[in-house]
Amino acid sequence: MSSPEQILQSIYERATATLQKTVIEDAGIRERVDYVCRCTSNRAGVRLLMACLLGKLHNPSVDPRKPYTEIGGKDSFSGRTYDERYLTKFINDHRLPVNPTTAFLTPTLRNIDYPLTTNLDLVGRPRDLYKKTLQLLDDVAESRTSADVVCVETVRVLLLLRDEKLSRMSSLIKALESTEGALPLSSEAIVVLISQHLSCKNASRLPVLVVAAAYEAAGPRLAESILPLNAHNAADLQTGSLGDVEICLVGDDAVVTAYEMKMKRVTIDDIDAAVMKIARAKQRINNYLFVTTDKIDPDVTEYAATFYEETGGTEIAVLDCIGFLRHFLHLFHRLRVDYLNAYQNLVLTEPDSAVSQTLKEAFLALRQAAESGE
Repeated sequence: MSSPEQILQSIYERATATLQKTVIEDAGIRERVDYVCRCTSNRAGVRLLMACLLGKLHNPSVDPRKPYTEIGGKDSFSGRTYDERYLTKFINDHRLPVNPTTAFLTPTLRNIDYPLTTNLDLVGRPRDLYKKTLQLLDDVAESRTSADVVCVETVRVLLLLRDEKLSRMSSLIKALESTEGALPLSSEAIVVLISQHLSCKNASRLPVLVVAAAYEAAGPRLAESILPLNAHNAADLQTGSLGDVEICLVGDDAVVTAYEMKMKRVTIDDIDAAVMKIARAKQRINNYLFVTTDKIDPDVTEYAATFYEETGGTEIAVLDCIGFLRHFLHLFHRLRVDYLNAYQNLVLTEPDSAVSQTLKEAFLALRQAAESGE
């Protein structure tokens, strides 16, 4: 019996060999695979599909609709094990446009102890994604097609998506390079550019990058450095972090300033939660700063200021995201291009699950338009 690694290698070689031609004759099955692979708003479906297909290919006696050992019986299996142990490396090695983490910990697919049959109405969006994924698992289970063929087609479409993505990014970056040598954007033009980016859909990660880029650009002059950013969906209680962005003095790993980002109004409850985190901290924090893209309530800022003595010298304040950016760019006017490049680098290197491919392309297009005067 071939190992999961050998199976995946064989699938990859066959997918690359038939990159421009589908291996599925049935139009309905082909459409379902294409939809699941290209559903950019939710990548859990394609990863679930791949894990179940790999389980079936490795052990033909299992039912691909039963990727949970809790179901019981000889035909169930651990889809999460195949997902985490084998698919993660395969996905990373070939830079496939799939979530970097397992599908089995998403809310829709967590804690299930029953088969994934087509009569289920899984709670998740878009609903068609889960319907088509479950239908594909049923197609394989009922021998309307084979796990082998569906897996090759899935990897083939993902490789096409990867190449399409790389081609678009290359084109956008090349267009940006054509504007090199022009007068650098003014601080106010950069504010407008990033404000436009923040206004795009699903931009909740961007305020974190707005602040992080400031320390990437000016950190050495401030004798301060930024700790590595945590994952977009990681809770502070899980990571043990104090905020979304944590700042230390150069040569030290003790946090002196913590930033917490909000795409909504900061409330008194948010301040109380921050005070609790400050109290649990092993070291004294100089500043705990909220940065919001929404309006700032004067009562909340007044409430935050009352905790200076109670916390032993930690200042809690609420800042406007664009106001923070504007002040930084004018204060460090000669670093404004360094700031913009740092922000771009952070945007482009974030996982697609945190900053979508659409958002990445939007920023490059907006910057190119701004720098070319369009």
